[in-house]
Amino acid sequence: MFSSRFETAIRLIDEAHALDPRIIQNKGVDEPYELFYSNKMSHYLEKLDADATEILRLAIRAQHLRRWEVPRDSYAMNKSGYHLWRTYLKKRQADLATQICLNSGYSEEDAHRVGSLVKKENLKQDAETQILEDVACLVFLDDQFEEFEKGHDEAKIINILKKTWGKMSERGHELALEISMSERARELVAKALAD
Repeated sequence: MFSSRFETAIRLIDEAHALDPRIIQNKGVDEPYELFYSNKMSHYLEKLDADATEILRLAIRAQHLRRWEVPRDSYAMNKSGYHLWRTYLKKRQADLATQICLNSGYSEEDAHRVGSLVKKENLKQDAETQILEDVACLVFLDDQFEEFEKGHDEAKIINILKKTWGKMSERGHELALEISMSERARELVAKALAD
């Protein structure tokens, strides 16, 4: 089904994710968080596009590649610091993913395409970038939202949900509404969508 270079690249990406020192419980088993996250990304990709290209599958799997090595608090804890951190991470993660693809036998063009997707270039104009954005938003809503919302006031959460929703495609919206959420999380989503 997949090429040997794809299998090699996925293995190298997963080996990098497995080094994440942040361990979570997943179905009663300890798992490095970024390995859990990348598998959840791949899970949602299957729901959105079961026929996705190897290139998109690699970008999805590498989206947070070695992210834990650059913690959020290594930048100023304000909006400007957040944007600087995100910009740096996009480039770094794209460079790491590109190199893994080159080392796995992909052409320069394909490897750089993976990097471009990881950086989410041409969102809204590029169908694969849009799928990656949908997947990232779905994983946020499914895995991170309920914990995230506890640390912020309601107005900020509703604003974040509006921005998240605005980045997603119609198919992404459909899948988002199927996610099992707490009553409080559903209430916040409803408020965000009502405005």
